[in-house]
Amino acid sequence: MNPFAELATRLDQFGPWAPVLFVLAYVVGSVAFVPGTILTLTAGAVFGVGRGVPLVFTGAVLGSSAAFGVARAVARRPVSRWLARDPRALAIAQALEGQGFKIIVLMHLSPVIPYNLLNYVCGVSTIRFSDFLFGTIGMLPLIVLYTYYGKVVGDVAALATGTALPRGPEYYVALAVGVVATIALSIIITRAAKRALEQPRGR
Repeated sequence: MNPFAELATRLDQFGPWAPVLFVLAYVVGSVAFVPGTILTLTAGAVFGVGRGVPLVFTGAVLGSSAAFGVARAVARRPVSRWLARDPRALAIAQALEGQGFKIIVLMHLSPVIPYNLLNYVCGVSTIRFSDFLFGTIGMLPLIVLYTYYGKVVGDVAALATGTALPRGPEYYVALAVGVVATIALSIIITRAAKRALEQPRGR
């Protein structure tokens, strides 16, 4: 069992410190590329939906901001030089720059883009941090869904070992929203790529 799963099984033993510890664990996990799903499910099991959703959202926003800052401080210059040499990659960067908030919301709604990877990609792009930060509102639908599932299952140990999750109507609604977001995102990126390819390149 990895340390985050271990924490998940013991979280309810920390009393009034459990919410603080949970948020800190989410922040560390975001920077360390640990999937946040198990912690989100655990929040539902331990704290319930009413407390779990704001705790997860707080941890996710702080964690994504921390990962964004790490990427921008450490790797932005070399990756930006690489983007400038690749028109297709540059198109993604241009889409983020021109429609940052919209792109971030769609990326968070799309199931094909991992939360942890998105934070670092945005960190090395030219997107404004304010657009990135406000775009995290797109995380809320899945946060609510998985926190609710954690509450339904209600067994932290089972969640930590990967028990099967229920798939009610809300799951398929979230899936449909994700598919629509992915299609919209693909159209926007494709158009940005076309514009980048049509622009004359410097010598």
